Amino acid sequence: MTTDDSRFDRWMEALEARHLADLTFPEVSRALRALSSAYVQRRSRLAGGAALDGAGKRAAFALFYGPLHYLLLRDLVRALPGATRGLSRFADLGCGTGAAGAAWAGVCGRAAEGVGIDRHPWAVAEAAATYRLFGFAATARRGDIATARLPDAPAALLAAFTLNELADAAREALMERFLECGRRGGRVLVVEPLAGGAAPWWKRWQSAFEAAGGRADEWRTRAELPPIVQKLDRAAGLDHREITGRSLWLAG
Repeated sequence: MTTDDSRFDRWMEALEARHLADLTFPEVSRALRALSSAYVQRRSRLAGGAALDGAGKRAAFALFYGPLHYLLLRDLVRALPGATRGLSRFADLGCGTGAAGAAWAGVCGRAAEGVGIDRHPWAVAEAAATYRLFGFAATARRGDIATARLPDAPAALLAAFTLNELADAAREALMERFLECGRRGGRVLVVEPLAGGAAPWWKRWQSAFEAAGGRADEWRTRAELPPIVQKLDRAAGLDHREITGRSLWLAG
């Protein structure tokens, strides 16, 4: 077992202890079904915070989607050229529970300086706990990622499963900031679901990243899921034996 595996296992244990302290498994599994339905059928509600509008959904997000995001990011960062260089400064935008940022930083080693930014106070607290448990020199704060101050270049910017929740104008403005980061020697990683309808803006972003020297990839990875994730997967009628996603990568 590697050090990263040990930290991941400790993180999962802490998540279970915290989020199942006041909720039963059936309550969390019901919330997961509602949450997965919102992602698939009612994505327009996500911008209003529907994904985290109750203790059950927050627990389901932390115990289920957080680990899936971690495992996907871990594998794709290992595969992307130049992504495993040490992170001197990074920003995890729309950080959620901090899972994606922790995965990237964990592959690269300890980040010297990092920040997770999210508009939801619960997510900020979760991300801070995640960074502490993994031993990263990172903080978390509340903010609007469309207008937040980003680390000075060269920096690494991560936006995982979050850009689709932005208004079109805010997302387009953020794309320009990402491209500028690449021009100044930084690295940018954008990750979204593989389903085509989940991000109608994707082709425009892909063209812009490729024109700047970046690349687009689709990912299908298999990983050993933690027992609680397997159990929730079955209970909610889902199937994540294969974890999928797509990415945009720009390394200045």
